[in-house]
Amino acid sequence: MLSLAESQWVSAHRSILIVGPTGVGKTFVACALAQAAIRQGHTGLYLRAPRMLQDLGLARGDGRLPRLMTAWAKVSVLVIDDLALRPLTAEQAADLLEVIEDRYQLRSTIVTSQLPISDWHGALGEPTIADAILDRLVHNAHRIELRGDSLRRPPEPDGRALAGTGDGPDATQTPSERGRPEKPRAEKPVEPR
Repeated sequence: MLSLAESQWVSAHRSILIVGPTGVGKTFVACALAQAAIRQGHTGLYLRAPRMLQDLGLARGDGRLPRLMTAWAKVSVLVIDDLALRPLTAEQAADLLEVIEDRYQLRSTIVTSQLPISDWHGALGEPTIADAILDRLVHNAHRIELRGDSLRRPPEPDGRALAGTGDGPDATQTPSERGRPEKPRAEKPVEPR
């Protein structure tokens, strides 16, 4: 992960695919990698996939599609967040293919999804278009699979997170119960009166 923060993948025009369940930090990691690339002098743009696909449909209707596609094709790092939350229509899949094709081996793309990569084909619409999208995205991509419980889970009244069902240690355990020393708490000095 540390080597990705150096952003050499951007210069090599490689993609990053980040998958995992809701709330494990996919968007955070994607945005952190994009921000690291921006700090190295690259440009970046964040788009949520559902809104991106909606914008493409609207741009087609009002004649802005070529300008929009050209603008996105020039961005060094395009983050497409939450791909395939629901199956794509044939038109959405074709639009996604055009976005990916315009960037293929010319720019870098970060894609996040809750679906495992092995399930993307079925969610990307018509099989021929899905094949073309995956061929361009997957073959030269770094893959990151995040696991665990949602980081958005609200704490219980006693201050501990609700018990989880993920692969990691039980979130209700204290650090010492998990075999880690507890971090010392910084206490604010009391001013004499």
